[in-house]
Amino acid sequence: MALFGFGKKTSVGLDIGSGIIKVAVIDHSGSEPELIKVATTEVAADAIVEGEVMDPGIVAEAIRGLFAAAGVKQKSVVTAVGGRDVIVKKIQMDRMKEADAREVIRWEAEQHVPFDMANVELDFQILDPEAEGLQMSVLLVAAKRELVEGRTGLLNEAGLEPAIIDVDAFAIHNAFELNHPDAMRGVVGLVNIGHEVTNVNILEDGVPVLTRDLSIGTRRFREDLQREKGLAAEDAEQAIQGQAHSADLAPYVEARGEELAVGVERAAAFLATASRSAAGLSRVYTIGGGARIPGLNEALGSRLKVGVEVANPVQRLKVRDAVFESVPVDEVAPLLMLSVGLALRRAA
Repeated sequence: MALFGFGKKTSVGLDIGSGIIKVAVIDHSGSEPELIKVATTEVAADAIVEGEVMDPGIVAEAIRGLFAAAGVKQKSVVTAVGGRDVIVKKIQMDRMKEADAREVIRWEAEQHVPFDMANVELDFQILDPEAEGLQMSVLLVAAKRELVEGRTGLLNEAGLEPAIIDVDAFAIHNAFELNHPDAMRGVVGLVNIGHEVTNVNILEDGVPVLTRDLSIGTRRFREDLQREKGLAAEDAEQAIQGQAHSADLAPYVEARGEELAVGVERAAAFLATASRSAAGLSRVYTIGGGARIPGLNEALGSRLKVGVEVANPVQRLKVRDAVFESVPVDEVAPLLMLSVGLALRRAA
């Protein structure tokens, strides 16, 4: 599912995060996709706030610098949009062929999307095309057009063009499904703990059916340590990345972990109510910079009463030699699920 796109043998996935911009390059010319390059760069503080680009010039310059430093020459990229201006929802509608559904999907979306439909990009996927019955399950995605146009404008300013503009939750799902096929059954939480925002994606039998954003990220942990323990910004950052042990971190991991767990619980409970399913959350996987915070996965697991582990975007993906030569794979892998998922996209 994508808002628009075309394809190439090599795909460049660009994840424009609030704290770190990541790029992943995948070669699709062989018998299986192969990760051939990854690179990251930090973006200036407050240039991107909760996913919204506040200073396009600074961000575009950071992207250009990242591509130059990584030696990525391809100008067409796969990127994504997300946040409060994107709606992902599982709906029921009268059973029909996909071509017919495309004709009426905008009318159906009006019943479920709280945006002005005149300014929305829409896409959908029929989840049970082979089933029988009068109704069918459809995964609906709607994004405000200004969000898509803003992302396109940013890429153009950086000297790039969008081959595909995807949705965060679906791109993350692409990489997650490839690397963790055993998580495609039951109700699973995929929690992307970013710099400022945590995205909670709930999967039901492998389908991303619910997304929620929580206004908490690694920045909050760092500010806790700076404000209440007097740590310097660099020392606080090393503590939350697990590069330096800090006994001061534990109480904040417990408190913030509780906030994150409540958000996950509420999302799972909403899904259970909406789908009238008795199945509860069976497992949680974390990704993003926050997945590296010492003790956080354990705190989430204790509250949620389920297993919690860090998802790995290269667990089953073929990786070319020397891709992780300059940076430890365990350190950078949690940051790459979205960029890898984007680079896995290859439109026909």
